[in-house]
Amino acid sequence: MAGRPEEPRRRVVVALDVPEGAAAAEELEYAALTRAASASLRLIAGRPEEPRRRVVVALDVPEGAAAADPDHVLDASSLGEVRIADAVALSKAAAVHVDADDAEKDVAAAAAALGAADLGDDDARFTVDGAEDHELLWFGIQEIPGLIA
Repeated sequence: MAGRPEEPRRRVVVALDVPEGAAAAEELEYAALTRAASASLRLIAGRPEEPRRRVVVALDVPEGAAAADPDHVLDASSLGEVRIADAVALSKAAAVHVDADDAEKDVAAAAAALGAADLGDDDARFTVDGAEDHELLWFGIQEIPGLIA
């Protein structure tokens, strides 16, 4: 489940001194999770041998460990995408988010339709959106061995 070093990561930067800090932080985290789930769909679309489930690993990394990719800074589709220079131990994971069993069919269809959706096919976009309707399940780090088995 851990990403390869060349794969995109998403991060959220939160100013904790804002009075509405908790609500704002949750909204930013959810937005990052949603974008990371979309990136996960793109990764599995290119890997037919992989299970048809989106996986997002939320990591706690030190400030400065992640940086925007200078080649994609102005690309709107890369908003929130960062590169992590070094491997991060799975023990730094805060949580893992994975599709439920019942999402697999919709995720498989979305992965197959992604290319056509990118080219403007409305029916394909509807299929991709169908996968996005599935909320990812939250798992604590102590549950990772059971997810991998």
